Amino acid sequence: MEAFSDLISDRCSKLQAPSYLNLALSIFILLGILISYLPQHYRIIARGTSEGISPYFILLGTTSGTCGFANILVLPASRADVACCKTVSTFECAAGLLGIAQVGVQWTCFTVILLLFLVFFPRGPDLPQNTGAKQHTWRTAVTVAIICLVHGLLVIWVSIALMITRPTYLGTWANVLGIMATVLAAIQYLPQIWTTWSLGHVGSLSIPMMLIQTPGSFVWAGSLAARLGVEGWSTWGVYLVTGCLQGCLLGMGIVFEVKARRTREAGSDSPSNGTCVVGYLPSEGATAETDDEGGPVVEDGLSENTPLLNGSRQKSKATP
Repeated sequence: MEAFSDLISDRCSKLQAPSYLNLALSIFILLGILISYLPQHYRIIARGTSEGISPYFILLGTTSGTCGFANILVLPASRADVACCKTVSTFECAAGLLGIAQVGVQWTCFTVILLLFLVFFPRGPDLPQNTGAKQHTWRTAVTVAIICLVHGLLVIWVSIALMITRPTYLGTWANVLGIMATVLAAIQYLPQIWTTWSLGHVGSLSIPMMLIQTPGSFVWAGSLAARLGVEGWSTWGVYLVTGCLQGCLLGMGIVFEVKARRTREAGSDSPSNGTCVVGYLPSEGATAETDDEGGPVVEDGLSENTPLLNGSRQKSKATP
């Protein structure tokens, strides 16, 4: 307890002399995190499907975000910053808690992706067998959501139990959470990279989101490292890992996008303006074309990727 009291005194002194450059950077990162996820939320809603997004990417990303958020909440330095809010000014308190707010916003935004993934999950007929992509079922999506919920409740329960009964172990628990977040984040993009590679297009995955987040991950890691120091490696290390892997996924997505644009341009120069989707057979009365990533889009009919929510909308629209 005495060591924690010394830590509080040290943190309070730092909060009373804030670096305005670091403060401005922290606010910029906070807004950037929020803005970076909006294209992904919009893309899933606009396409009406979460096709192309791996359920394992969602599972690993959500559990990694939960561990990362819990990590910074129970970290001794963060708890000391919260305790300092009793003695420092409101402005100094808000400035000191921006690091926690950043991780919290990131976790919230990814949780929204989980909800949209579940709501707009394709529940139509099976994909053509020659797509080369593994077909995931509605049961898989629901299982992912349940695992994320149980994992979150378990992390909350353990954190609260240690805070009440064994507060001296919270530093160790924070490092465990940080390691878990780093490991989960390290493999988070692997199933998505494989899914995108198998499909040959990014589907409902947002390239603008990755364009913002890839360099932002390194800036964010630097900001957290400056705030928490070397001892906070378990918090900022995860963002270095995710930045590297997301960069790989971004590069793949850009390559597929460039190929899709060249294919569309070549198709528009041909005598026939129709676009043929290899291996895709539209339903009767439907018109097959490709979206901006080369994925099938169907007008006046249901595609094999149409989620149940859109399916009911289409049926009501077709009723005379």
